[in-house]
Amino acid sequence: MADLSLYRNIGIFAHVDAGKTTTTERILKLTGKIHKLGEVHDGAATTDFMEQEQERGITIQSAATSCFWKGYRLNVIDTPGHVDFTIEVYRSLKVLDGGIGVFCGSGGVEPQSETNWRYANESEVARIIYVNKLDRIGADFYRVVDQVKNVLGAKPLVMVLPIGEEENFRGIIDVLEQKAWIWDDSGDPENYEVVDIPEEYAEKAAEYREQLIETALEQDDELMEAYLEGQEPSIADIKRCIRKGTIKLDFFPTYCGSSFKNKGVQNVLNAVVDYLPCPTEVDPQPEVDLEGNETGKFAIVDADAPLRALAFKIMDDRYGALTFTRVYSGRLKKGDSVLNTFTGKTERIGRIVEMHANSREERDSAQAGDIVALLGMKNTQTGHTLCDPDNPATLEPMVFPDPVISIAIAPKDKAGMDKMGVALQKMVQEDPSFRIETDEDSGETIMKGMGELHLDIKVDILKRTHGIEVVVGKPQVAYRETITKRVEDSYTHKKQTGGSGQFAKIDYIVEPGEANTGYQFESKVTGGNVPREFWPAVEKGFRLSMDQGTLAGFPLLDVKVTLTDGGFHAVDSSAIAYEIAAKAAYRQTVPKAAPQLLEPVMKVDVYTPDDHVGDVIGDLNRRRGMIKSQEPGPTGIRVKADIPLSEMFGYIGDLRTMTSGRGQFSMEFSHYAPCPANVAEEVIRETKERKAAR
Repeated sequence: MADLSLYRNIGIFAHVDAGKTTTTERILKLTGKIHKLGEVHDGAATTDFMEQEQERGITIQSAATSCFWKGYRLNVIDTPGHVDFTIEVYRSLKVLDGGIGVFCGSGGVEPQSETNWRYANESEVARIIYVNKLDRIGADFYRVVDQVKNVLGAKPLVMVLPIGEEENFRGIIDVLEQKAWIWDDSGDPENYEVVDIPEEYAEKAAEYREQLIETALEQDDELMEAYLEGQEPSIADIKRCIRKGTIKLDFFPTYCGSSFKNKGVQNVLNAVVDYLPCPTEVDPQPEVDLEGNETGKFAIVDADAPLRALAFKIMDDRYGALTFTRVYSGRLKKGDSVLNTFTGKTERIGRIVEMHANSREERDSAQAGDIVALLGMKNTQTGHTLCDPDNPATLEPMVFPDPVISIAIAPKDKAGMDKMGVALQKMVQEDPSFRIETDEDSGETIMKGMGELHLDIKVDILKRTHGIEVVVGKPQVAYRETITKRVEDSYTHKKQTGGSGQFAKIDYIVEPGEANTGYQFESKVTGGNVPREFWPAVEKGFRLSMDQGTLAGFPLLDVKVTLTDGGFHAVDSSAIAYEIAAKAAYRQTVPKAAPQLLEPVMKVDVYTPDDHVGDVIGDLNRRRGMIKSQEPGPTGIRVKADIPLSEMFGYIGDLRTMTSGRGQFSMEFSHYAPCPANVAEEVIRETKERKAAR
């Protein structure tokens, strides 16, 4: 059995363009996994293998790979930095034990860094900090360290200091060992020498070493006491304390370098091995029942325990669907049958592969601590638990944010319709933050995602990967109608042709119902003026009519109809006659009941840095928003408001402009509310014009 203390499951996350993928590429080169470096700007990075990633020079989906450093096995996941693909970071952090937070030396702590840091805090993932791009103009290691303290509310533990700045950056000082690592200009990461600290840095290095030791020894009272009495702790003791504090999230060891220039990455790899936890040192995953309540049991990382594994990503490639899985306890073998607790069905594992970006190596088995991809899983989706059929349990599922933007799409030709349905289904399985709905009113296919770039990429994938040309439109808001007045009315339906005729007379009240009750019907007829067997026909006639309001044809909500009296004919009355009477009565009476247009109101949660709160609130008010609350947090303010959906189109772009790209928001449907008269008039006019155009 493999020694789990030699495993490190780590992720690399950061804001767009901080150098995550380049750092991953350097790690793979240093560990001997690849022999030729590929650059992001050339579209040749190992982990950016999608066409869209290579063209745009951004990471769109997380990529997994494994490598070895000093006898330790590193399972590495490179994640995207763009806010629209945050889901990839979230689900990766969920299954990792440690992470490397990469920050740009000149850009510092950027908006997406804040979001990722927040996710990592929620997932309680131990991290080391790597300040990259110190060779860039404007790079300042000490400024970024201050931002980590002030913006993220985190405690950086400075482990190295830079030698030189910007184009003069040539190496680092190891604060703990009090040695300098100097690289030459060949660009070869192996061409460095370890020398004494240059004289001009000696004082600063000694000062930072003292701070480092004091912070580290807070983890061990005995060592701290001895240190205060003048006894110098050993390097091994200090490292043990740093490891303990890092795993407890008390502080974050902080490194610096330039991945592109191949300087400083070895020290980060050493830190991964020295300070980030192995699978057995992380709090075990809580098990929950099918209702989502914790059972009090935990999936202990142990190869001999019952199987517990979490599917965290589905990826479709030319060989079929790959299910990326983190094994928490037990063992998995090729050909095993495992239980999916979400579907209640067992599935057979066809093959187990270890991924290296988009290439793979076959494996016969996997065990607790491994991250592998499974082939042959038919019904497993992101967040599902795979377990031992004889010993079932569910791991805490993933909660995904709701999409914030939607567009309507349609294939350019009829032949593409079925093809598009299959392709969209695959894309939804791969990406839980991407949703598809059919608008019941217009029959349009609506794509929902986390932002405009997200949906842009999806349309691009439909076109290139699946060969489907689509027309992209904008979705219509689903308005509703209601009435505001009580009306008593009567209607008689008479039709006489040769033979038996049709006769139905109904007296009724139409009035506004309670909010969110839909349509209610009651009969108060006594004395048999409308025989009981015809009451359902009257109810049905009104119910079918509710689908078409009289203002603009939107469905009618929250209406109560009471049948009070009527008349019938022994020969000519029938169920169909009463149904026709009810439909005509609806058209006659609803316009008299002061109909009103209702608009969907969204519950909006906006996250903004403190210095942009005024702009954001002013903008929400202009959008007819009702501000509910403002909650201060360590890195900004959450503003909660109710806002009509029609005012929210294009909001993500406006919010990012207002907050220099740092704002974020989520929204979900809350309720329907009356439309202001001027808005209602405009909607009714547009709807009638659109119907006339059809």
